[in-house]
Amino acid sequence: MKFALIGYGKMGKTIEQFIIDQGHADEIVLKITDANIDELTTANLKKADVAIEFTTPQSAVPNIYKCFEAGIPVVVGTTAWLDKLDEVKAVCADKKGTLFFSPNFSIGVNIFWAVNQKLAQLMNTQPQYEVTMEEIHHTEKLDAPSGTAVKTAEVILKDLSRKQNWQLTDGLKGTQHHTLSSNTSSPLLIVAKREPQVPGTHIVKYESDVDFIEIKHEAKSRKGFAEGAVLAARWLAGKKGVFDMKDLLGL
Repeated sequence: MKFALIGYGKMGKTIEQFIIDQGHADEIVLKITDANIDELTTANLKKADVAIEFTTPQSAVPNIYKCFEAGIPVVVGTTAWLDKLDEVKAVCADKKGTLFFSPNFSIGVNIFWAVNQKLAQLMNTQPQYEVTMEEIHHTEKLDAPSGTAVKTAEVILKDLSRKQNWQLTDGLKGTQHHTLSSNTSSPLLIVAKREPQVPGTHIVKYESDVDFIEIKHEAKSRKGFAEGAVLAARWLAGKKGVFDMKDLLGL
């Protein structure tokens, strides 16, 4: 398989190394950085079988559209652009394109979300438990809360009726507020921490007067994200439409 890497920072280089380590007859035909952004053309993208995109929220959507124009599937790991998802889905359908997106490509994180969904359903009838979240990422992380934290909050809010919104209480971007409903309730609080040289940690805690339950996912390295992104890229072969990790893992 021939890969185009749109974004060749730490994540892009980890993906490249993972592809090499797999030992298949694969080839990386295009590596795009800020220094050679002019090489991100339809003609160059057509040399690849699939693109993997890890850049910035501002670049993600234009990069996705370039892949649609080139007629190649694109796997997107960039976060904080999903407010444009409906628009992107419409363009994907019009162009008969292929898009795979996820706020987190770790298989463990996606299982973490499935577990949190079930726990929220159980806790919906146990109002004595207060739920909070904490996420820890490296200091170069551009968004706070992380896309993974936002997705985790959305999973919980969907099934925990006493919480209608989330609120960031500590983070690099200041206090944000996101409401899913007009009903009033106390928000699901998210604490966002930024520390040097950490791959990522997400913690969900339900606490009552007598006990607490804590679910934690902690990445050991970026390799797990690379594994999921490459797995998604291979899985997309021959498919059209918009997909995510639930489709790949059957969750």
